[in-house]
Amino acid sequence: MTTFRLAPGRTGADFLAANEDIDDYLRRQPGFRWRRITQADDGTITDIVAWDSAADARRSASGIMTEMADSPVHATIDHATVDFRIAPVLHHLT
Repeated sequence: MTTFRLAPGRTGADFLAANEDIDDYLRRQPGFRWRRITQADDGTITDIVAWDSAADARRSASGIMTEMADSPVHATIDHATVDFRIAPVLHHLT
């Protein structure tokens, strides 16, 4: 799960549009389950990605910063506000 603010002058729609290549990248990664992106009233974005394992999450997160370093998504994020965490699921309700 990652929370952050958008770069000045960027909107939630800008962020979503810039994620097209990241979505494609995530779909190709082993262990990918799903992704949800929310935006709170204060503008904070929460990007939640579910994986089969913490190892799958770490590997893919690393690739977003290396293999996908040229993605336009990085320009939409205020990197000073990023809080990135990998945490196991304690409870899942369907």
